[in-house]
Amino acid sequence: MTWPNLFRTARRNLLANRSRSLLTLLGIVIGITAIILVMSVGHGAEELILNQIRGLGSRTIIVEPGREPSGPSSFAEIFTDSLKPKDLAALKNPAKVPGLIGITPNVIQVVPIASRDESIRTSVIGSADLLVEILDVYPAKGNFFTKEDIRQKTAVAVIGVEVEKKLFGNDSALGQKLRIKDRTFRVIGLFPAKGQVALFNVDDLVVVPYSTAQEYLFGISHFNSFIIQAASEALVSRTVNDIKLTLRENHGITDPAKDDFHVMTQADVVDRVGTITGVLTALLVSVAAISLLVGGIGIMNIMLVAVTERTREIGLRKALGATNRDILYQFLLEAVLLTALGGLIGIILGALLALAAALILNQIVSLGWQFAFPVSAAVLGLVVSGLVGLTFGIYPARRAAQKNPIEALRYE
Repeated sequence: MTWPNLFRTARRNLLANRSRSLLTLLGIVIGITAIILVMSVGHGAEELILNQIRGLGSRTIIVEPGREPSGPSSFAEIFTDSLKPKDLAALKNPAKVPGLIGITPNVIQVVPIASRDESIRTSVIGSADLLVEILDVYPAKGNFFTKEDIRQKTAVAVIGVEVEKKLFGNDSALGQKLRIKDRTFRVIGLFPAKGQVALFNVDDLVVVPYSTAQEYLFGISHFNSFIIQAASEALVSRTVNDIKLTLRENHGITDPAKDDFHVMTQADVVDRVGTITGVLTALLVSVAAISLLVGGIGIMNIMLVAVTERTREIGLRKALGATNRDILYQFLLEAVLLTALGGLIGIILGALLALAAALILNQIVSLGWQFAFPVSAAVLGLVVSGLVGLTFGIYPARRAAQKNPIEALRYE
């Protein structure tokens, strides 16, 4: 029997049992939909994070305390206090790090902020003027604090529009006072409405001089990070090496494996984010693939039932000259057609759900999320669904092909 004849026969048999075919499709549709949705959302999340990271600029270098996290057990090391004021002074020395043209130390905590009768909890960042330069977000009203404010540990703050709205309602916060923990600050600047920029949500941001934050808010003498700007993109690698040598000298470290800090460039952060999101996506896809296994077992059961119900048909076809191979191919083709159709429906449904998720996240949550549909996900969905049909259809097809034609014709 030719392949066109086999295809027409398989299609007629599937259409003759619509309810059974639809129920068989369901497990495959759910599995492929879940895989497409997870891969699409995962790709969208990765692009969102990478776009934010790229906003830092290719000349930006980040230094954080603790060894570079290599797993959950070492993640806590980034909260160590290894970055000290002496490190800041050493890195500012042109003789040690000649490629460095700017550095801002940062300290950050989530603390209560109050004004009048309103109170919120948000992130307060102690930083310097290089932060707004790197983010390219300058106050829309008022001014940013100066180096003199940092030197004198002045209690001044620059806040985002959401913080202003929550604490002052429709009134302008410029020149007003607010309390951060138990200390009064004067608002000297207001950031424009920008949303997420690089690693920060500017609208919910409160920035104060880092010296003030260390002394009066957090009670610490160390830093949570250094953000450094290299003179040019070509000097980034050399500057990173100079930073490491300087900090090792300051900390008395001779073995690089014992570094109590880690240095990241934009490329390093991009690679790390890609690795993390890739692992998470693969994990979620493997969980979603369980439904494909369930769907495949369902197909095998349905096909075994079909073989039993169509015993006389198999006997008649063999009596008319059909070979074991023809019967095998027919039942295999029916299984593959079912799963391929289920895969196609799952791809379309998964893409629609991913699009809906992107619209919701973009419009309601205002994350700037973009719909992403990797072609590899669609190809994977079709290939996997076809393989499921082939794998779980072999046993029923062999059962059908091995039936004795005389006994099959006698079957009631």
